[in-house]
Amino acid sequence: MTPFTRLSGIAAPLPVANVDTDQIVPKQFLKTIERTGLAGALFYDWRFDEAGQPMPGFVLDTPPYDKAVVLVAGDNFGCGSSREHAPWALLDFGIRCVVSTSFADIFYNNCINNGLLPITLGEADVAALLADAAQGLVFTIDLQNRTISCGGVVRTFEIEPAIRDKLLAGLDMIGETLARAEDIAAIEGKLERAMPWQPHIKREVVC
Repeated sequence: MTPFTRLSGIAAPLPVANVDTDQIVPKQFLKTIERTGLAGALFYDWRFDEAGQPMPGFVLDTPPYDKAVVLVAGDNFGCGSSREHAPWALLDFGIRCVVSTSFADIFYNNCINNGLLPITLGEADVAALLADAAQGLVFTIDLQNRTISCGGVVRTFEIEPAIRDKLLAGLDMIGETLARAEDIAAIEGKLERAMPWQPHIKREVVC
């Protein structure tokens, strides 16, 4: 997983509340288990007509937002089903951070486990950032210091220290497990010595 440390770039405004995961990536794109190739599926029903032809006007297809690395969204972003394809599609498009007043819990955790930073701020701050994004201003997000800088204003956001450390190190759940390989081996060795009559299965942790 790519570490998230500091990010600077254009932010796209999407002032829509209750955007669910079926809107982020519709169900017909869930056949793949690959994390790449989903950029075209992102917000598909808002970007393409029934014949698959582009519909003009959607923010992520409008310069400079077609190069956005941050999405500033309305309340309750990522509600609906638990599909992990939603953060995959955002990341494949180039979005590394989503800012909202609130996120659905499962979507939030899926973002963390894929290296996408979800930032929760109050209504006034999100409204101000939506206005900044509408002007095409550059956002700078510093995860180490928990700040968003834009238009000369620096805002601080809250995030659990353990989550921040995971993102800074680029560790998903598998990475966290591999980081404890020595501890796991020690426990397995202790069990083998304590219960030699048990048919323990040797497992190798490949780093």
